[in-house]
Amino acid sequence: MGWCRGIRGATTVERNDATDMLEATRELLTALVEANGIQPDDVASIIFTTTPDLTATFPAVAARELGWVHVPLLCAHEMDVPGALRGVIRVLMHVNTDKSAREIKHVYLRGARELRPEWAFDG
Repeated sequence: MGWCRGIRGATTVERNDATDMLEATRELLTALVEANGIQPDDVASIIFTTTPDLTATFPAVAARELGWVHVPLLCAHEMDVPGALRGVIRVLMHVNTDKSAREIKHVYLRGARELRPEWAFDG
């Protein structure tokens, strides 16, 4: 492995509900893995953030449910910027890879597609 690269992703949920948050986070993590050919041992760490309106659970629980029990995970809240999109779960995944920065595929799903239209993901 040549580099530690950051891979960004985001998704949204309609309400502050643990089940919805975990489902959306699992969907996002699965899409990131598939889009970039990531193996679990490639993941150095993941930072999850949510908008301040999401407090029902830690998004990192979804990674643990996917079996990533040895990956360092951190959850935090985004800044509460007036007018910002609500219900957003963001991911910054640090991955050891031989891919160049241009080869990395960032994934934005659901309502988060409007945040980075160039990274909107259709699967």
